[in-house]
Amino acid sequence: MAWNAAAQVVDPEIPVLTIADLGVLREVAVTDQGVEVAITPTYSGCPAMNMIALEIELALEREGIRNPIIRTVLSPAWTTDWMSEQGRRKLKEYGIAPPIAGGGRRALFGEQQVECPQCGSANTEVLSEFGSTSCKALWRCRDCREPFDYFKCH
Repeated sequence: MAWNAAAQVVDPEIPVLTIADLGVLREVAVTDQGVEVAITPTYSGCPAMNMIALEIELALEREGIRNPIIRTVLSPAWTTDWMSEQGRRKLKEYGIAPPIAGGGRRALFGEQQVECPQCGSANTEVLSEFGSTSCKALWRCRDCREPFDYFKCH
């Protein structure tokens, strides 16, 4: 029950994704102190984490779980490998190119082909390594000419 309630919390920056889709929700455990939830930010210093923690508390309290403990875990660091396939599909349907699975070193140096989420073309180019949030980069499709966000690999 506690896992299901926490897993339904959405990312405030990408509201089509739950924190379970993102892999941010790491663990929900019952301890002597009560229910404890572990979350890992996509980036250290991610501004959404405070809102996510509050939304988890509210979701658990709606289920009758009082005074949950929300713990931020920084190690191991979050990776796009933790995203679910459903989360990747939701990103693409929302118009954000999902991270390339197993991007490896090429992803670190921007040497990958990112598929346009609007038309599916791989004829794309990076416009800026900095997108609308710190976890995204701004790309453009050379075929349909539409700009789009790409969820960066890490």
